[in-house]
Amino acid sequence: MCKFTFSCFLSIMFVACSPRSSYDIIIVNGSVYDGSGATPEKVDIGIKGDQILTIGDLANSDTKQVIDAQGLVVAPGFIDTHVHLDPMDNFFKLSTAESHVRQGVTTSFGGPDGRGVPYQFDFQEYLDTVTKVGVGMNVGFLTGHNKIRKRVLGLDNRRPTSEELDRMRSMVIKAMDEGAFGISTGLKYLPGNFSKVEELIELSKEVAEKGGVYTSHLRDEGLAIMPAMREAIYISKEANIPVILTHHKVIGKPMWGKSKQSLALVDSARQKGLKVLLDQYPYNASHTGISVLIPTWARAGGDKAFSERLKNQKTRGQIEKEIVFNILNDRGGEDLRRIQFSTVKWEPELEGKTLHEWAQMEGMEPTVTNGAKLVIQAQLNGGAGCIFHAMDEGDVENIMKHPFNMIASDGRLSEPGLGHPHPRSYGTFPRVLGKYVREKKILSMEEAIYKMTKLPAISFGLKNRGILKEGYKADITIFDPLTVTDRATFEAPHQYPEGILYVIINGKLAVNQGKFQGIKAGEVLSKK
Repeated sequence: MCKFTFSCFLSIMFVACSPRSSYDIIIVNGSVYDGSGATPEKVDIGIKGDQILTIGDLANSDTKQVIDAQGLVVAPGFIDTHVHLDPMDNFFKLSTAESHVRQGVTTSFGGPDGRGVPYQFDFQEYLDTVTKVGVGMNVGFLTGHNKIRKRVLGLDNRRPTSEELDRMRSMVIKAMDEGAFGISTGLKYLPGNFSKVEELIELSKEVAEKGGVYTSHLRDEGLAIMPAMREAIYISKEANIPVILTHHKVIGKPMWGKSKQSLALVDSARQKGLKVLLDQYPYNASHTGISVLIPTWARAGGDKAFSERLKNQKTRGQIEKEIVFNILNDRGGEDLRRIQFSTVKWEPELEGKTLHEWAQMEGMEPTVTNGAKLVIQAQLNGGAGCIFHAMDEGDVENIMKHPFNMIASDGRLSEPGLGHPHPRSYGTFPRVLGKYVREKKILSMEEAIYKMTKLPAISFGLKNRGILKEGYKADITIFDPLTVTDRATFEAPHQYPEGILYVIINGKLAVNQGKFQGIKAGEVLSKK
């Protein structure tokens, strides 16, 4: 037995009098996946304010709240790289972002597919408006090439003049200076489809100068996907900019199984030193406007010009012929039953029904030719949102496994009873964890979390989010690996997921014991 000395006394007094660390929240007993792809650890996480203050043994610490994560996974909050936050009637009405936060999403990037911020706003004006309204998750935005081109050239199918290109360039620079994370293109859509590669390179160079990314909805994701990918990769090379091939897919029955070739092209580019990445939603059906089936030349100049072209029987016949081709070879999947209405403002009764069913309701034989006629009618009525069941599950899984593929919803904020949305708006991230990690073992848990957290954070240049690290923002998702799953289906999309038990955003509990708190804990993020 050692003798009690004066030095021992001093040591005891020092320990007894040392201030104990105090936290707002401590998470204990969970399997902590830090987002890096490393194996999980059993460590405590202490949160103070909006930061992760300490990771380690916090048994002797004071705290306002303890979350016992026994049997649960503790991960960085999920980052959605592709979200449609632009519909004004949705975003501000649904600013608590319940359909996303319930998935474990703590940060989302809006403005994809060339849209940028809503057309009626300048970039900074929109950021200020969102900040004033408040938001339930962190949000950052891309500037949109389609929006910029439309402001300068309208829907004209031509190259910009030197003066017009300078105007477009100045708009890109202004948005980047105001905090945009990069530029998005929607080359499948108008007016982006009318742009040439030289225009895209010049604008992307300005983004690269500011450290931003280039995200691209390719000109084609079906029969012509390979040249479309080569164009995006060429832009990356010439502008010296990272490119994200957004919602990567190979669509249309003739293309099923061709993801091996598309991914080989990505690998080849990366071997040459180019920063080429992907993102993907975990479904074998896409969603966009029914106008995607109509040739872009037919819609040049806008709806009025489209209507005028249809008055010429020869022109109308050519338009119908090309729509038939698209139904057979592209998003139609060879069958009118594969085209499902999501949003139809002029006939809400059609929402959830297929083009096949609409033909029958109109007393028409559901042939592809009649389907083309109805596509034109739908566009003349004001358009419609559609779900296109035209992808192969094998390609979905193949793309998911690619080491530089991220998980993204391509969804929008939704609430029960509002339209018939694609289920990705409710279920993307839990679906990956439940179906593709737990059930099918396509990804390990470490891989899935990395693709949802650190990889997108690195890709977009987020410096203090995406991993669990002392000093980083306290964006954390805690879920049950045995029960986490999506519940939203194509038949019944308005269903929240299961198994997401806690979501912490900037240190605040947005989901507590599975219950959504309805708070606006998010921040508007800026690249500048």
